[in-house]
Amino acid sequence: MATWMHRGTVRPGMPTIHVVSDGLGTTAEAVARAAASCFADDDPSLETLAEVRDASTMRSDLEEHFAYHQEAHRGMAFVVFHTLVDDSLKAAMGEFAKAHPDAFVEDLMEGPVATLGEACGSKPSFSPNRIHLVNDQYFRRIEAIEFAISHDDGRNPQDLPNADMVIIGVSRASKTPLSIYLSQMGIRVANVPLDPATEPPKELFEVDQSRLFGLMINAETLGGIRKRRLGQALNLASSYADPEHIYQDLESARALMRKLGAIVVHTDNRAVEETAAEILRYYGIAHPQYRRMDP
Repeated sequence: MATWMHRGTVRPGMPTIHVVSDGLGTTAEAVARAAASCFADDDPSLETLAEVRDASTMRSDLEEHFAYHQEAHRGMAFVVFHTLVDDSLKAAMGEFAKAHPDAFVEDLMEGPVATLGEACGSKPSFSPNRIHLVNDQYFRRIEAIEFAISHDDGRNPQDLPNADMVIIGVSRASKTPLSIYLSQMGIRVANVPLDPATEPPKELFEVDQSRLFGLMINAETLGGIRKRRLGQALNLASSYADPEHIYQDLESARALMRKLGAIVVHTDNRAVEETAAEILRYYGIAHPQYRRMDP
């Protein structure tokens, strides 16, 4: 049975947004946060009722929440954002809105669905399989994130040939944040650090070249990043940020990337999102069956 889940912080003057969905509620939550940010609230109070299945249960849950809200937060508006698609659920929400004209109820799906229907000249249809698809996407994303974490920094090299994508590069080239970012799109990413003093795992040579990406960065930028990383310990590990050592690192990495046939992507002064976008362009061309899932 669906239950309410609270997130965010209650702030004076900003009402709690009640999110109701027959899916996971992530779309409505994202819209709620975006709307609240326009009022300088980056962590709005959200009460989410997700994976709703039964119209009468949803209606009674709403009524109970509304009554409590009127008692505990007198004078504060009752706001509902919903992404309901099922006709019976939408009807029950409509009945609730009519019974409580002082409540603010916003259907986040109606406008976009109507616009798409008009644009493509067909009527939308609800299918229970859509719910399963959302759940499949959710579990695919979770599996990919777990894979990225367990294959970070060269761990479990035996799985490299089975990864969707393998990222290689010298220390502090943004391998880990890039891997986590891409994993949120449902891509199983492993990353391997390159160090001239350490032999790369043999499994790296078994990875399909279209799945292998090498991160390159100029020596000056990398030196600055490593110095900031070391902080007060710079004197204890000065070679890590030494220019000559960095040049050797980069030249050795560049030679190995050429040997492996990796697709080289430069990360100098680029946000993780920008680097990911370039990698995805290459990956999408080589793997047209790939279905992107936005983070």
